[in-house]
Amino acid sequence: MAAFQVTAEIARRAVGLAWHDLPDDLIERTKQCLLDWFGVTLAGAQEELTDILVREALEDGSKGSTSLIGRGETVTPSAAALINGAASHALDYDDVNFAMGGHPTVTVVPALLALGEQTKASGRLFIESFVAGYETSGRVGRLVAPSHYQKGFHVTGTVGSFAAAAAAGRMLGLSDRQLATAFGIAATQAAGLKSNFGTMCKPLHAGTASEHGLRAARLAARGFTARGDVLECDQGFASSQSDDLNVDAALGEPPAGWHLRNNLFKYHAACYLTHAPIECAREIRLRSNFPPERVKKILLRIDSGADKVCNIAHPTSGLEAKFSLRQTVAMALNGVDTAALASYDGASTQEPRMKALRDKMSIEFKPNWEHSVAEMAIQLDDGTTLEARHDSGIPWADIARQRQAIETKFDSLATPVLGAAATRRLHDAIERVETLDDVGELARAATRS
Repeated sequence: MAAFQVTAEIARRAVGLAWHDLPDDLIERTKQCLLDWFGVTLAGAQEELTDILVREALEDGSKGSTSLIGRGETVTPSAAALINGAASHALDYDDVNFAMGGHPTVTVVPALLALGEQTKASGRLFIESFVAGYETSGRVGRLVAPSHYQKGFHVTGTVGSFAAAAAAGRMLGLSDRQLATAFGIAATQAAGLKSNFGTMCKPLHAGTASEHGLRAARLAARGFTARGDVLECDQGFASSQSDDLNVDAALGEPPAGWHLRNNLFKYHAACYLTHAPIECAREIRLRSNFPPERVKKILLRIDSGADKVCNIAHPTSGLEAKFSLRQTVAMALNGVDTAALASYDGASTQEPRMKALRDKMSIEFKPNWEHSVAEMAIQLDDGTTLEARHDSGIPWADIARQRQAIETKFDSLATPVLGAAATRRLHDAIERVETLDDVGELARAATRS
């Protein structure tokens, strides 16, 4: 397919997606994404960065009637998309898709919840719009991969703006031409720099993507103008932010037929590129049961792309710890629960046992590796070498087992914020989302009085 058709074709596919197109497993996967999103957002809503954003919005006159997850304040829809989006990425515990190259759900759901609560959209329309946005994230991500990310752009903030625009545009009933225009509006706002990883700006990227996408769709609906070929035109999104324009990859069929089927959930509360090393360390520790003091050397082999993402050698805060290969491996070897939010704090980065293991670790960054793969070799004081390999990029085949894991995660994150009874009510609302007449019920079920 010719390059000039990319924006129009991605828009056409998004607006044309209908309920009868969705296999049953995609409805279930959407519900699992919602369970995961509400859990991480409820917990993230209690973070300092969320407090700052709420205060800023209210002082800026953005008080309205749209719900903030895990909180009691209400704001305008745009402010809600920004704040809920940032809160959902605050802990770096949200889902991932390697086709997008970032975090899809945290850009799509906040825009849809804000718009859906305002317009009283049905739950069925919410699901259709979610899938439209999610699939767009994979298509645009593949279009500009891999150089877009390699240049230093945070895909969640950039590509996520198109995903949010597609989702909101589908909910608003935009035509394909209007959505292509919305993509033009989203593109001129899309931003996010990897250099800000380990700071509050990384989660802000998710919030701004959601806000920008919502704004783009609403402006396009009102007749605001922009280029309708922004993905592929000269000085457009791809040519200005990437060396790639992979049309066949963008418009080709995803593995397993849908990008949503390749969603990856996090079970460690850290950057996803640390997950394979964590699993290697856990496997070696559990298999051999040695005290960490016996470790003489640790060698980690991982894709070279991780060097600019999660290689903070000497973290000093909990947020930096989430982007430190050395710290997360040290935590795993010391038996620390890497799924627990409380495990990531400044004090843990200064513990002598953590520092000792970090100092014994060397990393070989391998060019052109699968970035979900890690290999580890640990040498003990008696000369024994223990090895492990893990690929964190393989989706679970058993989605029933995956649901159990996500429900456990959801309960652990939601209950401390809402209490047991309200957590059960939210869970029930998510389970019957396709029957809801007003998807705002979901948002209101997740607020605190």
